[in-house]
Amino acid sequence: MDMTVGRIFDLAVQAYPRKEALVEAAKNIRWTYSQWDEQVNKAANALLDAGVRKGDRVSTFLYNGSEFATAFFACMRIGAVFNPINFRLKAKEVAYILNDAAPKVVLFEQAVEPVVTSIEQQFPSISFWSIDTVPSYAASYHETVAQAASSLDPIEVTEQDYCSMMYTSGTTGHPKGVLHRHREMAEHSLICTYYLKYNRDSIGLITAPLYHCGELHAGIIPRVHAGGKNVVVHQFDTKTVLRTIQEEKITTFFAAPTMWNMLLQEDLSQYDVTSMKIGVYGGAAMAPALVKECKERLHIDLVQIYGMTEMGPVVSFLVEEDQLTKPGSAGKACFNHEIRIVKPSEDGPSEPDDVVEPYEVGEIILRGPCMMAGYHNREEATAKSLYKGWYHSGDLGYLDRDGYLYVADRVDDMVISGGVNIYPREIEDFLHSHEGVLDVAVLGEPDQLWGERVVAVVVKKDPNLTAEDLDAFCKTSDALADYKRPRHYIFAEELPRNASGKLQKFVLRESLSSVK
Repeated sequence: MDMTVGRIFDLAVQAYPRKEALVEAAKNIRWTYSQWDEQVNKAANALLDAGVRKGDRVSTFLYNGSEFATAFFACMRIGAVFNPINFRLKAKEVAYILNDAAPKVVLFEQAVEPVVTSIEQQFPSISFWSIDTVPSYAASYHETVAQAASSLDPIEVTEQDYCSMMYTSGTTGHPKGVLHRHREMAEHSLICTYYLKYNRDSIGLITAPLYHCGELHAGIIPRVHAGGKNVVVHQFDTKTVLRTIQEEKITTFFAAPTMWNMLLQEDLSQYDVTSMKIGVYGGAAMAPALVKECKERLHIDLVQIYGMTEMGPVVSFLVEEDQLTKPGSAGKACFNHEIRIVKPSEDGPSEPDDVVEPYEVGEIILRGPCMMAGYHNREEATAKSLYKGWYHSGDLGYLDRDGYLYVADRVDDMVISGGVNIYPREIEDFLHSHEGVLDVAVLGEPDQLWGERVVAVVVKKDPNLTAEDLDAFCKTSDALADYKRPRHYIFAEELPRNASGKLQKFVLRESLSSVK
């Protein structure tokens, strides 16, 4: 029997038909697995009636919601390729993805309607479905689904068929469509179920964007696999999250370190968060000071996931018992995966056998059963990224003697000052330990004498924090060499991050250069 994502959903429905499966309190939705199954069938039939066939793409341009989750599993059942689009993208960026993905149907909502309205005439072959207000060029998702049949004729979908096409988050520029097959996602689901300890009693909060594989592939799929419950909120908001934890007895959820930090700024004594068991984070390492505060104030076990869209995404876990003994680490390779550190190549992909010694920084390359099939319409980029069967991440890092991975930075984020390599993440972690810092990004800027100098862009927790305070903090500490000390501080209201919490330093560089 082929194991597909649709089959995962089928088995959960069979095993737990009367168990609550999907909750969206804002819309008064509390569906059991059996009720959700009926909605998935109706959505699948609506897509089929619209001409969607196996292998066709269906795009969503949505915030989190029951419609998103239902459309996803509907696609899994009929063999359509699910293509979620980042709701933060602007018209030109969305048009690029629609041109590249060529979906049959696009689901969208009122919050992004101005973007859709500005480009929909470019795509006469696409059917646009709105989940709330319905402009003249669109159909109503809910009316269309309501009219569809609730029983679905079986459609043969194999584990080698494509199930999703997720566009890279653009930390380095133009996004690429990453193609994953059902088999890869089924295995990825089992891995996440084990390391994140999902079971039938798990109640997971969906607050990070579902369009990102960190939430979709490592959250909702494995929780369904385990027969757990998924509680969805429209988007991250600290008070909404804390209130939902209390009301729904949430046991686990995924958030970027910055989101966990934002929760800790609230008065936690006003909420009952004792149901929480496991906090999952990713997109960046969590500064040791933040790890301690999360554990002390929320009383949860923490698990870090590290990976990238091309790998499913998760390739390593830093489990609870290693959070403080291996600070800054991204953990060890998960089941059936390998991680190597190799010498970076200046011309072409790095050689997989050119392995460096423990603690020596090099390019992180990976392989495992959840690795992507390739990039959509990008044969050259696929060949380069999957050179000799290894995914070449472009991330810099090292392995310690115990096999724990430490991510330094991306190759193009490294600062070279006076001929010396400086890794911004080390400085970012150090500055995070200052009680007045809420968020920080470190990068290089041109310097006539040294080539580059270190610059820190800081979001304040303490409004009275000054550059002089931070400079004194660096100078009086024995944890940061003086040549790594920032020579320039810039204060900002927020930092540009993608859905997984990764700093988009190319965006930051562009904004800083425009200021100059």
